[in-house]
Amino acid sequence: MPGTNFQGRTVLTLESRRGQEISKLIETYGGKPFHAPAMREIPLASNVEALQFGDALFAGKFAVVIFLTGVGARALSSVLQTVHPPEKFLEALRKVRVIARGPKPVAVLREWQVPIAVIAPEPNTWRELLQAIDAAIDAQKLELRGKEVAVQEYGVSNPELLQGLTERGAQVTRVPVYQWALPEDTAPLHAAVDALIAGQIDVAIFTTGVQVHHLFQIAEQAGKAEQLAAHMPRVVNASIGPTTSEALRSHGLAVAMEASHPKMGFLVKEAAEQSAALIERRQSRS
Repeated sequence: MPGTNFQGRTVLTLESRRGQEISKLIETYGGKPFHAPAMREIPLASNVEALQFGDALFAGKFAVVIFLTGVGARALSSVLQTVHPPEKFLEALRKVRVIARGPKPVAVLREWQVPIAVIAPEPNTWRELLQAIDAAIDAQKLELRGKEVAVQEYGVSNPELLQGLTERGAQVTRVPVYQWALPEDTAPLHAAVDALIAGQIDVAIFTTGVQVHHLFQIAEQAGKAEQLAAHMPRVVNASIGPTTSEALRSHGLAVAMEASHPKMGFLVKEAAEQSAALIERRQSRS
């Protein structure tokens, strides 16, 4: 039906791991996917922080452990298994208060049969996490003041979360487990920058803030960052959720729409449904 899909417009996706899946979704909703993988996940070259965390956890140092991602939780377990029996990690977690940021770490922890003290509600940003922690503190189900708290990180550290925990009296230890790098082949990403500058992209779909940062990193390397920033306002920027929206705004970009639920399917469907109206509105302002 008119106005309910992309109507043949070109839609940029920077998704890597699920690139084919999101490209098919874009086609299903009447769009022409422009696929440019923006990142790859790599283990840290050194796992010193993870191994030191394990030693401290087994020694009973931590009162609280916060998991921010499911992939990060599994990666942390894999690192510790290089030195310790797998069950040792799980037994140690069952002795502390465990907090999960969202559904993916929740699923992993439940698979491990590790009790969860606090779960952040949607959209699962650091704000909701701190609010859930505050609610647990008010209900006297959690105490942070004077407690050692470990935070499993996922590539980019979250200073707002760390500061919030510190302000609540916690002694915070960062546990970086993996990080994001540019893809080995950056040619598609360079092509995406050129296509954006040339006005060939109608809608850009972002599923993580790292994609935004890497897009501008590539533009900077090519000496085209200013051109990209100047042309991006002509594009309908669709964000999967608040954390990604923050990344877009940090580069001075407006967020045309944000998915009602932080899921890829919701994002593509709603971007397709709203794209015609959003493009019309953007053109009327220019």
